[in-house]
Amino acid sequence: MAESARIDLTNQFLIAMPGMADDMFAGSVVYLCEHTENGALGLVINKPIDIKLRSLFEKVELALDLEELAEQPVYFGGPVQTERGFVLHEKLIGDGVGYSSTMSVPGGLDMTTSKDVLEALSHGTGPKRVLITLGYSGWQAGQLEDELGRNGWLTVSADPAVIFDTPIEQRYDRALGLLGIDPRMLSQEAGHA
Repeated sequence: MAESARIDLTNQFLIAMPGMADDMFAGSVVYLCEHTENGALGLVINKPIDIKLRSLFEKVELALDLEELAEQPVYFGGPVQTERGFVLHEKLIGDGVGYSSTMSVPGGLDMTTSKDVLEALSHGTGPKRVLITLGYSGWQAGQLEDELGRNGWLTVSADPAVIFDTPIEQRYDRALGLLGIDPRMLSQEAGHA
């Protein structure tokens, strides 16, 4: 693929098309943290698992006293490194503010994998809006482009309101709505509207 034709979907949503062959990603919305010629990395934002943040914090020996936060679900971020936590959060503003292992998504959010963000959250000093996953979604070089070429995904610029302000069960439809698409209008078969 020519360098000029390379697409960069960093800070975009991948929205699984109906009929997605991979059950793991069926009905999912993925926030892409990174997309380069070497591959892509993202977090599924609409698949909660049966673990609350309180339990996750207990496992890493931290207290989480903020009831609203403690009752939030942990999400399935994807099938890679499912034992590892990934914290998607708003960018931190200010000099010297940050965590030891944060990927800053250009124009978008931050994704932190170090325990210090959890420690800050447990003390009430962490980011105000977070989504925490176990695992991430990863694509090797060319793999995501191939899936896009086979109409596996729709893409749209990410909107943090879909991640942080939208009820879980509405995130898929809201992400499609960013494209002006009514989910009832999508067909599972390519070429048939």
